[in-house]
Amino acid sequence: MIENLKEITMETIVGEVSKLKSDGQHFVAISCTELDADNFDLIYTFDKELVLTNLRVTVPKGTKCPSISGILFGTMLVENEIQDQFGLLFDGLVLDFGRTLYLDEEITTIPLCNNTKAMTVKK
Repeated sequence: MIENLKEITMETIVGEVSKLKSDGQHFVAISCTELDADNFDLIYTFDKELVLTNLRVTVPKGTKCPSISGILFGTMLVENEIQDQFGLLFDGLVLDFGRTLYLDEEITTIPLCNNTKAMTVKK
């Protein structure tokens, strides 16, 4: 079980991350899991003085999740990786590779999701 876990919504994610940054928390990771046939689970992990804080948000498939890269630029790489590997898109990425950070343009399947085709991303 994850300690210090706070359930949040897509509408509050940017505000919650801003609060953690203002509090001196450092970004550690974003973990993505295909929760079920309809949803992804994202867990954002932060650290302050060796104490981890986790934010959990459920994102319906086919919905864009708000990007936190405008607050924490380095998360841009993690969010692009999630787009490549899971097909979960982020709205407002400061630098969007359009699912080509790790994948070639002709790849149409999503590597870490079962039986799922990639959504077309306009460049």
